[in-house]
Amino acid sequence: MENAALALTGIGLLALICQWLAWQLRLPAILPLLLAGVLVGPITGWLEPDAILGDLLFPLVSLAVAVILFEGSLTLDFRELRGHGRTVSRLVTWGALITALIGIAAAHLVLGLSWEMASVLGALLVVTGPTVVLPLLHTLRAREHVSQILRWEGILIDPIGAIGAVLVYEFVALGISNGAATHTLISFAQTAVIGFGLGIAGGYLWGSVLRHHWLPQRLHSFGTLMIMLALFTLSNLLFHESGLLTVTVMGVWMANMRGVPTQPILEFKETLSILLISGLFILLAARLSLAQLGLLSWEAWAFLAILVWIARPLAVWLCTLGSSLNWREKALLAWLSPRGIVAAAVASLFAIRLEALEVPGAELLVPVTFLVIISTVVVQSLFSRPLARLLRVSEPTPSGFLLIGANPVARAFGQVLQDAGFVVRLCDHNWDAVQEARMANLPTYYGNPLSEHAAQHLELTGIGHLLPLSPYRELNNLAALHFEHILGHGKVFRLAVESSRSAKRHHQQALAHLPLLFDGNTSFTRLSSLIGQGAVLRQAKISENFDIEDYRRIHQDRLLTLFTLSANGRIRTATAGKPLMPKAGDTLISLIFPDSPEF
Repeated sequence: MENAALALTGIGLLALICQWLAWQLRLPAILPLLLAGVLVGPITGWLEPDAILGDLLFPLVSLAVAVILFEGSLTLDFRELRGHGRTVSRLVTWGALITALIGIAAAHLVLGLSWEMASVLGALLVVTGPTVVLPLLHTLRAREHVSQILRWEGILIDPIGAIGAVLVYEFVALGISNGAATHTLISFAQTAVIGFGLGIAGGYLWGSVLRHHWLPQRLHSFGTLMIMLALFTLSNLLFHESGLLTVTVMGVWMANMRGVPTQPILEFKETLSILLISGLFILLAARLSLAQLGLLSWEAWAFLAILVWIARPLAVWLCTLGSSLNWREKALLAWLSPRGIVAAAVASLFAIRLEALEVPGAELLVPVTFLVIISTVVVQSLFSRPLARLLRVSEPTPSGFLLIGANPVARAFGQVLQDAGFVVRLCDHNWDAVQEARMANLPTYYGNPLSEHAAQHLELTGIGHLLPLSPYRELNNLAALHFEHILGHGKVFRLAVESSRSAKRHHQQALAHLPLLFDGNTSFTRLSSLIGQGAVLRQAKISENFDIEDYRRIHQDRLLTLFTLSANGRIRTATAGKPLMPKAGDTLISLIFPDSPEF
């Protein structure tokens, strides 16, 4: 018991280190997690999951995979599939099918797997997923429409690919168990009836509970998790291994049921998924043996090459026929297809089951899947940005603004910056404020900008700066620290605070390295008060005959300088350490106080 507690604690600490390392290197977390698992498992022998967990290993992995599949399917809104263009729709349907068919043929012909095992492997390796695609897009800076295609393909292919992989596995596993084709078809029909029946019924009934608030709000997330796990277990009891299909269908149904508040459930899942995914992948990678790694001969690398250099380019070429994309943009789409969390988790679960059935070739499932994941993530992380530059499909250095808040202050800043030609996006969890911003034709994101939902759905293309303009000081602080890692040093700012001495000291200590906005004494409260009294943001052209001192004199110095825009489009933000010194030809953006003579 003590050894098991020590091992589980060590896995948790190792997972924390891996997550931090991924954050520092701007890599998908799955990469250091898998490498750490291989290091402490087959290479050093420090961790033996089967010896520690024994008979609990398979149930724990099953439940963890069920949570991962349910969360992924809970994001599949069919309205989003229809709303993101023919190219995305083709990639997640016909493109997935093309990739699967080529993967199946390669697994059979190159790896020597039976058609049944080849079908399982080919179906598994269709899934990319947002957890691996989005970190690459943050550093890629491709053209906006290319980034949008890759982003939405990664989000939508996650649940669609998972459904396909589960269906293929169910059919193959039943066929191996039953032998006779007729019996296999009957068993598969039973699985489909139970999976779809329980999934739809569970999704509808539980969605009704949430929609009509028959459960307290604070229990929505916990209740959803428990009901999902209960249906997973019940489904497996009714027919073996039908639970994965049940929870996937349940998630898709709830995601597309009107009036069901799924956002709090997804936010609750964040901490849970970090814990489950981190521990799960270290455990799964540690289960690999040196003998399994030794199976990765030239055939495995040839299989990887076929997936990357034949299956993906062919799928992209066929799915983009008739689109407005040029060959350079298609080449970048063809290059980017990293495999992710669903592939790793589901492959490991399937392998445990198939190895128990003594299926030939089952021992190859996990090492080949891990080879594809690690290789695609590493290579594409290293070379995607240079390739985008070589193909000339990179955007220039982003100069737009992410505004935390959609209140009157944020809307005023967003409007003047948008009028000056910059990309802006306002983030707020206040629906009324977001609606006001949308009525003013300002791009918005409704929700918590720090959530995992924001990591997937908050569009950052063209965004290069962050302005913390929320009335909530802690949200401003956390957003600044969070987005500094994404946007870079010197691109994220902080406002002065008006509060107790201890709060000021804490604020200065935590954010001292961030530039202090404007004159160093301007807080959100002051900005809100001024704009509430009628202050407005205005632009003024500076020339040889009209400098900033003339401008100040006209307004009797009743103004606050905010930004300067140079003739070549470069914007500078006023900070306490670097006051603005506009030159002839620059445009000055200032906040004009309400009692200014020229107001």
